[in-house]
Order: sequence, then C-alpha cells, then structure tokens
Amino acid sequence: MKNRVVLAVIFVTFSIFVHTVCSANTDFRPGQIWLDTNSVHINAHGGGLYYEKGTYYWFGEHKIQGEAGNKAYVGVHCYSSPDLYNWKDEGIALKVSSEPNHPLTAGCVLERPKVIHNAKTGKYVMWFHLELKDTGYSSSMTGLAVSTRVTGPYTFLKALRPDKKSWSLNVPDADKRPADPRINSFSFGGASLPKADFDLRIFARDFEKGQMSRDMTLFVDDDGKAYHIHSSEENSSLHISLLTDDYLDFAGKYVRVFTDRFMEAPVVFKSKGKYYFIGSGCTGWSPNAARSAVADNIFGPWTELGNPCIGEKADTTFDSQSTFVLPLAGRNDAFIFIADRWNPKNAIDGRYIWLPITFTPDSRISIKWLDSWNLSYFDKQK
Repeated sequence: MKNRVVLAVIFVTFSIFVHTVCSANTDFRPGQIWLDTNSVHINAHGGGLYYEKGTYYWFGEHKIQGEAGNKAYVGVHCYSSPDLYNWKDEGIALKVSSEPNHPLTAGCVLERPKVIHNAKTGKYVMWFHLELKDTGYSSSMTGLAVSTRVTGPYTFLKALRPDKKSWSLNVPDADKRPADPRINSFSFGGASLPKADFDLRIFARDFEKGQMSRDMTLFVDDDGKAYHIHSSEENSSLHISLLTDDYLDFAGKYVRVFTDRFMEAPVVFKSKGKYYFIGSGCTGWSPNAARSAVADNIFGPWTELGNPCIGEKADTTFDSQSTFVLPLAGRNDAFIFIADRWNPKNAIDGRYIWLPITFTPDSRISIKWLDSWNLSYFDKQK
C-alpha cells in the first residue's frame, strides 16, 4: 500500500511538473489570449509595467465578465514575471471602495494605472486617470495611491486636477489672464473644438480649479525627476507636468504640447538622450493611426514623426491603442511597445499587443507586426 501511495505522489508531482513546463510561454503572440500561470486570461488592461530586482510587475485595469465600457468594479490588478512571458497573479493591488461617496467608489472610471518607485521615501506611487461615478468624462481628474510593497495593497490618497493656479511654462504672458466667461456656455465633444468668435483658452478657464487630466502616463528621467503626462484642455492639448520630489503632488511646472492636435493614449520613453512620444488620435473606442514625436528635452519642443507602425493595419495601430513602452532591463536601446486591443462590449476580452520598437538611423522609430516573437529579436538588431 505504501509503495502505491508513493508512486501515486510521484506520478502527480511529475504530471504537475510536465504540465508546468509544457504550458510555459516562450514567446509573445500579440492579439491572442494570454494566460497567467493559473491558466486564466491576464486581466490588466490599459496597463503599465515596473521592474525591480529581476522581476517585472504589470499593473492594469481589472475588468469583469460582460462589462461594457470602462467602469471600475474591482480595481487595479497586479501580475509579476521574471521573464515577461509568464505572469503570476499577485491579486488586486488597489481596490475600489464600497462607500458611495468615495472618489474611488465602485462604478467610477479608473484608467491607465502606472506605478513608479520613489528612492527617497521608499514608497511605490500609483497615479491613474479617474472619473467620478456618474459624471461621464467631465471630472477629468487624476488619482493617487501609495504602498510600501510593490504588489500592494495600495492606499488611495486623493483625487485632484493637476497644476491648480499655475500657468504653463510656455504660455505667453499676454495669455495669463482669465478666460472669456462665454466659454462656459460651450459644450465639448472630446475630438474637436466648437467654433467661437473668441479664443477659447481652456487652460485659462481651468486655472483656478486645476487642469483637466484624462489619458495619462508617468515617466521617470535619469535624474530621478518624475513627470505626469496627460491629455488636457478637452483633449485638445497634452500637458507634461513635473511631480514633486516625493512624486505625491504636482510641482506647478508644466508645458502645453501638441496643442489643437487632440492626442490621447500617451507614452514617453528615452533613448540615447532623446525623448520619444507615442500616442493616438481621439476616435473613442475605434482604433486609429498611432502618432510619434521626438524631443531633446522632456518639455520640448517636440517634433512629430508620423505613424511609427508599418505594414497591414498600420493605419489602426494593428487595431489597438498605446498604453506603455517598456525598456528592457539590462539591455541598451531595447524597448517593447505595449498596446491594448479594446473590446467595449465585453472589456474583459481585450487583447494585448506587445511588439518590439526599432530605431532608424535618422532617430525615428518603427513598429512592425509580428505574429510571434521573443526577446532574441533584439539580439538580431545589433
């Protein structure tokens, strides 16, 4: 009997080992269902990644089955991986609240969470786009949460609009005055500005209460300074805002870039001293052609470079929208473009698009479709 039990244990152990080895991912397959180590589809949409001590952490919006649109009923999901192919479920890093009057109450809109680490305070800092429940996209706020552990739990601190009572560094002195009160009678659709017989100057309208913040990302520069980059001014402009040294507030220094270009889904990364931007136009849930730009300074000026995508479906960013660019740890100039293929009718079925970024001799970037690939791609580019 003992021998049978021992053999049974050995068989079960061996079966688990074989299943684990055989089911482990060894490459990226953009647009296909991506299972975690529990064989469950990864649930981290609009996400961002953070790397520390040999492990990558993926934070994203947790969706529920059958959910339409972008309302949050669970919170921010976290996964970890040593190799980027296989992801362990670390649970919900930031939970929505059950209190009806809480800014983060269930049913609010919580989008594009990003996590960075502050070396001075030792805290992990999460910023995200936040729309208060039942306000559509009129709140246009950003939310802040912190943790002493990378995987959480994160504690919600506040929701706010950036750079309250601060003028952008590149606004002319002549424009540092109140907006025409007639602006308050206009409605804005998010993809174009209404016609008016005066300068709308949305940034002046929002001077007292803070600037609008919708799609956003974070970027930490080589000197440790962190920036919050977000669609603002009814989506018509992008703001690049310096955070305070502890990353917990806005320093009151920001610039308006890509004015009247209606950019969203911003991502920023740095290579060989140059800053690169990838974003998209504003077409709701429908994908459009990606946009790219380059600058020698994070505050600009920025030079647009056009659509970096190449090949079939390049005009829709391969039916996806940018959410992050990941610099590979321990490798020079190796970056992964990360995008989401949204499914508004059943958000949990959204797919992830991960593709390598290639640099051209004239400091441009290109992204081409690959059905499958692995990190050896970057070795071949040298």
